Order: sequence, then structure tokens, then C-alpha cells
Amino acid sequence: MILKSKWWTIAALSSVMLLSTGCAKLKSRDELNKGVQAFRNNKYADAVTHFKEAVNLDPTSQNARSYLAVSYMVQWVPGAESKDNSKNYDMAKRTFNEILEKEPTNSTALAYMASMAFQRAAAGTEEEKHAALEEARKWNERRIEVDPKDAEPYYYLGVIDWSQAYPAIKTARVEAKAKPDDPGPLKDPKLRGELKAKYGAMVDHGVEQLTKCLSIDKENEDAMSYLNLLYREKANLEDNSDAAKADVAKAEDWSNKSLDMRKIKASRPAKKTENT
Repeated sequence: MILKSKWWTIAALSSVMLLSTGCAKLKSRDELNKGVQAFRNNKYADAVTHFKEAVNLDPTSQNARSYLAVSYMVQWVPGAESKDNSKNYDMAKRTFNEILEKEPTNSTALAYMASMAFQRAAAGTEEEKHAALEEARKWNERRIEVDPKDAEPYYYLGVIDWSQAYPAIKTARVEAKAKPDDPGPLKDPKLRGELKAKYGAMVDHGVEQLTKCLSIDKENEDAMSYLNLLYREKANLEDNSDAAKADVAKAEDWSNKSLDMRKIKASRPAKKTENT
């Protein structure tokens, strides 16, 4: 009888625990729905409150955690200096990392982490900008590991390469008093050699990444525009004028392709929505 009573007690406790867990999940779902409603109404602080409670009630809910991270992120303003703004950035990053700890291949979380790092590079000291771009590079490389057929991370890697190479090359042109219609190469062979050693491979890598992007997304006019820009930087680093002219010819070709694609897209009928 004592043994039977023990098993009865254990069974009863298990039932209570299951019932309690079930109730918590139902409450979590209710908080999630309230958070989604607040989010849709642009009440992001209220949305955070509901999503936090949803996660507290059901820590296994990746959906609630994703909404929570995005609610923090949309309140973050890149470049703005305030404690609340920094908190929103830190909490968004922390929450996305929590998602990735449980699900390392979560493509949405990886994309948001890459986007936040890239946006962060728009402000701060040169060292901070460089660190943010390198972080964005890391996240986009992880995105490619997860989904090699996604065009976007290749595009951003190309943009990052241009963003890191362009300032130094532009400064060198200004200091050399190069005219806007002079495609290069840079006249000072020593300076040109130093810049090529530091940025030549980066420019080539950017061209390679944007080309991969266009092999997947053939109508990406922004990728075409950045190929134009990268080939112009490449021209500055060439060892002779013939190679530089060839680069500029490619740049102009991509510039024209980008303009043509914008015109093609603008001429297409607008896509109908469900409400039209």
C-alpha cells in the first residue's frame, strides 16, 4: 500500500506539472498575440513587455524570442547617443544571440545581426566603423555557410569591401590632386604599391562577391552599381594606364547596366496586393 501510494503521489504531481506547463504555454501564447498586436500598432515598448512575458512563461518559444529581439531592434537608431538607444541595441543583439545559441542556423537572426553591424558602421570613430564592418563581414559569411544560394550576403560582402577600401584610395587621390576625369592609376608608385598591398585583394574580393550575387539575383541593380564603384577603385591601383582604362570600361558598362535595370523595373506594372 505504501509503494502504491507513492506511485499515486508521483503520478498526481506529474499531472499537476503537465497542467501547469500547459497553462504557462497558453498564457505565453496570449502574451505573444498581445505583443504582435502592439507591434503592428507601432507600440514597440508595449510589444517588448508582452514578448518578454511570453518568453518568461515559455522559454522554449523561439517565435516569442524573435519578436522580442526585433522589437528592441526597431527602436534602435544607428548613430544616436543615449542610454536608451544603446540599451535597445544591446538587448536586440543579446536576444538574437540567445536565438542563435539554440539554433545556430537561424537565417533570420543571422540576417538581423549582419544588418545591425552594418548599420552601426555608419557612425563612430574610424576604428569603431572598421570593427563594425568586420563584424558585419563575419555575420554575412555565416549566412553564406547556412544558405549559399542567398544572394544578399554576397552583396553585402561586396559593399563592405568597397566601404573599407574607398576612403583610403579617395584620400590618396585628393592628396595627389587627381582630376575627377583621370581614371588612374595613382601617379605615386610607392603610395600606389602600399595601397594595392593593403586593398588590392579586398577590391578583387568585392568584385568576386558581387559577381556571385548577380549569378543568383540577376536583376540586382545595386550590385551592378557597386561593381561600377569597385572597378573604378581597381583602376587607381593598376600598374599601367591600359589596365586602368580596361577597368573603367568595365565600370561604365556596369553603371549602364544598373541604370537600364532601374528603368526596366520602373516600367513594370505595379504588383497587386491582396487589398487591390
